[in-house]
Amino acid sequence: MAKKALVLLADGFEEVEAITPIDYLRRAGIELSSAAAGESLDVTGSHGVSVRADTGLADLVKRAGGLSGLCRDLDAVLLPGGMPGASNLAASLGVSALLSAMARDGKIIAAICASPALVLAPLGLLRGKRFTCYPGMEQGLGGTGPWSEDRVVIDGNIITSRGAGTAAAFAIAVIGRLAGEAAGAKVAQAVLLD
Repeated sequence: MAKKALVLLADGFEEVEAITPIDYLRRAGIELSSAAAGESLDVTGSHGVSVRADTGLADLVKRAGGLSGLCRDLDAVLLPGGMPGASNLAASLGVSALLSAMARDGKIIAAICASPALVLAPLGLLRGKRFTCYPGMEQGLGGTGPWSEDRVVIDGNIITSRGAGTAAAFAIAVIGRLAGEAAGAKVAQAVLLD
């Protein structure tokens, strides 16, 4: 059975950090959907690129019969960074509720750029976890584990990465956790990362 993942989008998202994982995970055969955190399915990135999300987060929760149903359906949730995208994700009660439920269920939560610091840390999801994020965003974060300069950090069910330039490595790491290292290596080879 194919693994299922969800990319959450909010206005101001970093385009490369959203589209690269969407593309790569789909290449790996992972059932990946995008969900708009706001009211509109049309979401505009931090550099003016607009995309249409597959669904809205509120509608997705409703169709799944509630938050617990959605968590049962998903294996992973991914959060691109970008500003003010990460701040908009952090301000969404629906996003916070989903991430908290996914964490309780031990599901994979993957965040890149500003999202580890602005979205995961305030929810306590980095407590005791080694992590990375966009350089400088780690400053002043209390209650987190140690920050790393690594391009991608995996600690338990949390995957974090640094920024647009690490989006491909981030996506391959998520694929590795969901579908196995061989699947990640196959996509990396196909897109000439190796």
